[in-house]
Amino acid sequence: METTCLEPVVAKSQTGGLSEPLAVMAARAACALELSLQRFVLAGEQNLGHLELQAAQDVQELLRQALERGAQAKADATPPLCPVCQQKLTRLSAGHPRSFASRYGTITVKRTRGYCKRCRKWRVPADTALGLEESAGYSPAVQDMAALLASKMPVSEASAVLAHLTGVKLPPATLDREARRQGQRAREVRRQLDEQASGTKAVQPELVLEPYQMIIQMDAWNIRERDEWGKTQSLRREGREPERWHWVYTGTCFRLDHRGKTAGGRPVISERGFVATREGIEGLRGQLHAEALRRGLGQAAGALVIADGAVWIWRLADDRFKNARQRLDFYHAVQHLAAVGRALFGEDKDKLKGWLRPLVRQLKNQSALKVIHQLEELLEGLPAGAAAAAVQKEVDYFHEHQDRMDYRAGRQRGEPIGSGAIESTCRQAQCRFKRPGQYWSQEGDESLLCLETFWRNNRWHLLFPHTTFNPARN
Repeated sequence: METTCLEPVVAKSQTGGLSEPLAVMAARAACALELSLQRFVLAGEQNLGHLELQAAQDVQELLRQALERGAQAKADATPPLCPVCQQKLTRLSAGHPRSFASRYGTITVKRTRGYCKRCRKWRVPADTALGLEESAGYSPAVQDMAALLASKMPVSEASAVLAHLTGVKLPPATLDREARRQGQRAREVRRQLDEQASGTKAVQPELVLEPYQMIIQMDAWNIRERDEWGKTQSLRREGREPERWHWVYTGTCFRLDHRGKTAGGRPVISERGFVATREGIEGLRGQLHAEALRRGLGQAAGALVIADGAVWIWRLADDRFKNARQRLDFYHAVQHLAAVGRALFGEDKDKLKGWLRPLVRQLKNQSALKVIHQLEELLEGLPAGAAAAAVQKEVDYFHEHQDRMDYRAGRQRGEPIGSGAIESTCRQAQCRFKRPGQYWSQEGDESLLCLETFWRNNRWHLLFPHTTFNPARN
């Protein structure tokens, strides 16, 4: 083999000369790969992972050059039209260079710049064509990786994982800034999608042969934020305790016919929508309604809202899902029965269990009214005091929710009687947002929550269209 074929692949553009043709660079890369194969066979301590890393390194410069030339060709072919209003640009000037990091290394593209008289702004059409219009110096693939990793793990870990898996090095602060920018963009896309779903011209899903029920569940969990950071002592001197914990309102919705069981009998949902927001109950109200419409609420034969006994949930349901049936989560109802038992038997767990079990079976398999009547009879025999007050409180609770306790009918229809789907959704979100030592700003946590819901709702491609590209079919 010729010695020149064993030299590392180095583009002449990096050494001061003209760039080599890609065919020549490909031949040099092939020679480097051949050498790597020979060394791999002779290196007894190396496994296939070593060869994978070496092979990627051998073709890195070839890929970078191909990417740069392709980007330049796309920029040269982009017509001088305003990407916003499509008007022809004036006062054109060419050759404006811009360098940005790609997954294969830094590339530089020269673009044409012009002025749009209608928008009264300077535009660079090639940036829009390349997906770089609002970029802070990173290609769409790097933007994609930064946003996804930051939504799944702390940015310090995300930075290290990104460098380990791809070789792309983004400092934690830079990665955080890019992820926040993508989160802001995701919030704008979400707003547009919600307006489309709730508008009069919303696109309805295709007609289905069998009627289905829509299941909607809601809950909330706490997140810690850095509001009034550094003012703790001064606030306390004024007699005010600084707030740190705030509610994240969360919802999920799915069609009942998308709910099934695994081989082991565990309930599973094949398709469902997710919503999580720090924009208050009003934010959840609009986002969850839009998500339910996208999932087929408009064509559902009926809807069922399942949740715990929080008043805000039922008010929201009455407002946005007026015709939906409502069901109190069965396990919350059992907790309130247990509260009666503790008022009666204190710490005697055996008596508590013996009293509670038949009532739970009756609540689940028969009628909530029978359970309520038994609690009322029990209350009549109690002397005035703390125990009677505790039982009265729970009796009032069951009266308030008795129309939401149709557990027997729900089970006969194959409907869930518990809110396990939303409980698990909240727990999964908290794994990212409630790690030790983490504080958030409302702007930051809303952006990352939005990215997370785009990912879980299988709409990531709306932010990064290249993720749906299949090179094999190109």
